[in-house]
Amino acid sequence: MKQKRFGKPGLFFRNLRQSRDLVLLQESPVAGFQHHRGAAIWPFLREGEKLNLVRESVNQYDRNAVAIYFRNDKLGYVPKRENAILAQMLDRGEKLDAEIVRLLEEENPWRRVRFQVALFSS
Repeated sequence: MKQKRFGKPGLFFRNLRQSRDLVLLQESPVAGFQHHRGAAIWPFLREGEKLNLVRESVNQYDRNAVAIYFRNDKLGYVPKRENAILAQMLDRGEKLDAEIVRLLEEENPWRRVRFQVALFSS
């Protein structure tokens, strides 16, 4: 399937989930998985599980930080090179939907969890 790239690397649209309710914005790995609760909650993660995106505007390392939560546990972050547009959208109050799309039992934490973000269209 061809992917159309717009703007920064990692931000692309696919026609997979486009409907009148949701428009797919991006698919990315979870950054920092190894530094948060990822290992502890790994057995509970499933593809299709909903994730919560939480804007961390006062994050000392990244002014565009967007944290990713599974229930009440922080999995990590949207990668820094891919978070600016999502941060702006969350700051504007846009309703975003995030879910796990791939889980791999990998040593490399950047390959363990991939997620998609979609925009609720009105």
